[in-house]
Amino acid sequence: MRRFRLLLLSVAIAVVLAPLPACKNNGQPAGATSSPAAAPAPAPPATVAVDTGGRKITFHVELAMTPDQQSRGLMFRQSLATDAGMLFVFDRMSVHAFWMKNTLIPLDMLFIGADRRIVGIVASAEPQTETTRSVGLPSQYVLEIGGGLSGQLGIRPGQLVDFQGVPPP
Repeated sequence: MRRFRLLLLSVAIAVVLAPLPACKNNGQPAGATSSPAAAPAPAPPATVAVDTGGRKITFHVELAMTPDQQSRGLMFRQSLATDAGMLFVFDRMSVHAFWMKNTLIPLDMLFIGADRRIVGIVASAEPQTETTRSVGLPSQYVLEIGGGLSGQLGIRPGQLVDFQGVPPP
């Protein structure tokens, strides 16, 4: 009988100490959904397409929306695919300046106005320097792509760009 009581006491302690799942109002565990349709759809990948007049050139971009993301930019990257880049999205039009400290690869910087027109380009910015680079004109977006690509692809100031999957500033 003593063994039985000890066993019963052990089971009771285990039940009391066992973690309980968090519940939602409907009794399902937290994170569970009532149907697959309730799961949020993944955000579409962001792209920037430059209309060169003869063709559209699309870049798959990472977004730099917050000050922390904008401070880090493409620092410490060893390489960048030719169809990849980073789009900096600013709250308002302003004259923006960038430097290349801790950036290991040369970059082209396409400064884009609120009207989605390229206002200027800094081509092949030298990596690992603290020299500021700007086109001296207001822009709301800056697209960074591989160094030298804008010249090779015929991208010039005045051309229009189209954003897909980019939230408004």
